[in-house]
Amino acid sequence: MDLGIAGKRALVTGGTRGIGRATVELLVAEGASVAFCARHQEAVEELAAELMAKGATVFARAIDVSNEEQLKGFITDAAAALGGLDILVSNVTGGSLKGAEQWQQSLELDLMPLVHAIDVATPIMEAAGGGSIIAMSSTFGFDNVWPSSPNSYGAFKAAIIRHASAAAHALAPKGIRVNTVSPGPVYFADGDWGKIKAGRPEVYDKVLGSIPLGRMGEPKEVAAVIVSLASPAMGYCVGTNVVCDGGMTVRTQY
Repeated sequence: MDLGIAGKRALVTGGTRGIGRATVELLVAEGASVAFCARHQEAVEELAAELMAKGATVFARAIDVSNEEQLKGFITDAAAALGGLDILVSNVTGGSLKGAEQWQQSLELDLMPLVHAIDVATPIMEAAGGGSIIAMSSTFGFDNVWPSSPNSYGAFKAAIIRHASAAAHALAPKGIRVNTVSPGPVYFADGDWGKIKAGRPEVYDKVLGSIPLGRMGEPKEVAAVIVSLASPAMGYCVGTNVVCDGGMTVRTQY
């Protein structure tokens, strides 16, 4: 199936590891030119060099997405370098640590980068006749899939779904589709679940046992959902939240 990605101009925040990296790599494989950012300069440079060595058109920069000026500047400069912007994936998260400071961190790293990205991308996409924005949430945003203590992670992931839905209905008349992807547990060695497996194996085993499919997801599986949903092939999907969790969510999805 041709997703219609070839020739598109895409941007991914948090693009050097895990789901973000897998999304960048899949977009490139599908023929898109890609901009991506992450916090660490060395990781950004290494991935950019690897992709360009394969012939990809890449624009990359190390930024802190919690800095509104840096984020908006990156998106604006990336669109100028790529000749426009057709796809935007807001992927960075502050994680699920506990403590009062984590609420501010979740606001600055999860929710506000999406708000700012939509604000700056909208006129760029509208001028080009439309585009597609994907917000990354989590099953924690809408379902208590197992007992957990209250923290900022689920609250702000819920806020992402709500904001993306409102933006979807506001921007659809401009030809801009906004949708959300909510993964369940996704394992990679240097990700949260890799660290939990190493440091708290009893928690890892408990969660693993709650997944009907019998395994955690892989970054490339979530990336496939993101890229498909962002593509013209899914052009009639607006304001939806696609769950990718191996069947772990217990509620019936209508």
